[in-house]
Amino acid sequence: MDLAGRLTIASRRACALAALGVAALAAAPAEAARIANPVAVFSGLDKITGRITSFDVYVGETVQFGALQVTPRVCYNRDDTEAQKVDSFVEVDEITLDRKIRRIFTGWMFAESPGLNAVEHPVYDVWLVECKTKSDVPPPETTSAQ
Repeated sequence: MDLAGRLTIASRRACALAALGVAALAAAPAEAARIANPVAVFSGLDKITGRITSFDVYVGETVQFGALQVTPRVCYNRDDTEAQKVDSFVEVDEITLDRKIRRIFTGWMFAESPGLNAVEHPVYDVWLVECKTKSDVPPPETTSAQ
C-alpha cells in the first residue's frame, strides 16, 4: 500500500476515534450545580376559608402559618441555563390545642411536584413554590454574643 493509502486509513481511524469520543461525552449526564438560596417561598391553603397565602421564609427561620410552624433548612434551584428543579428540606410543626408542639413533617419538598411531599393537615396545606436570593420581607435579626 502506498503512502496516500496509509494516510487515508490513518485519517479514517482518527476520525472514527474522535467521533466515538464526542459521542461518549454527549452520552455522559451533565450535572447541573445546585444553587443554595437564602429564601424559600411557600404557599399555604386554609381549608376552612379557602384562602391561599404565599409567604417567604429565610433558611433557618421559622414562620407560623395558622397552627403550623414552617422551617426550611436549605433551598436549592439550578441556574438559568438548566431546567429548573427547586427543592427544599423543610420541617413543619403543629401547635396543638393544648399548646404543645408536634412535628408533623420532616423531609424534602419539590416545587415541580407539590403533591409528592406536601404537608397534609386537616385544616392547612403547605407546599414549596420557589427559592430566591432576596425577599421584600426583612431578614430575621441575628443576636451576637458580646
